[in-house]
Amino acid sequence: MKTIVIKTPLGNAIITGDTNGISKIQILDDVIEVSTDIPKEFQLAVEELNGYFKGTIKEFSFSINPKGTDFQKKVWEELLHIPYGKTYSYLELSKKLGDVKAIRAVASANGKNPLWIIIPCHRVIGKDGSLTGYAGGLWRKKWLLEHENASKQESLF
Repeated sequence: MKTIVIKTPLGNAIITGDTNGISKIQILDDVIEVSTDIPKEFQLAVEELNGYFKGTIKEFSFSINPKGTDFQKKVWEELLHIPYGKTYSYLELSKKLGDVKAIRAVASANGKNPLWIIIPCHRVIGKDGSLTGYAGGLWRKKWLLEHENASKQESLF
C-alpha cells in the first residue's frame, strides 16, 4: 500500500491504495506536507478529484478497493447510485437496500465509508432534510452538497 497527500478546498486528503485500486481517502484538519511525487496508480484519482473540486467532473472512473464487511460494501455500493446533486434520506437508503428496519446499521455503514467523496455518503441526509452526522464535519458536508447543487442564476441585467 502507498499513501499520498493532496490539497483540497476542504483540507488535506490522505489517499491510500495500490495497483488494485484506491482503498481509502480521508480528509484531515491537520496541516501536513502535500506529496510532490504522485505514483502512476494514483494519477487518475488525483486528476479526477481535482476536476471534481473545479466542477468539471461529476463521476469518478478510477479503480476503488474499499475494505469492509459484506454489509458495509453493499451499503457503499448503493451510495454509488445516488446521483450527483441529489440526496437520499437514511430511510430511503434502507428501503433501497430492502430493509427499512436496518436504518441504524445502514447509518453505521455509511459512517464507516473509507472513500470520502468517491462513495458519496455526504449525499445522505435526515428524512426531514437536516444535515446529520458526517465524519469530515457537518461544515464539509454542507460545502459538498452546495458544491454539487450550485445553482447558476442568470443575471437579469
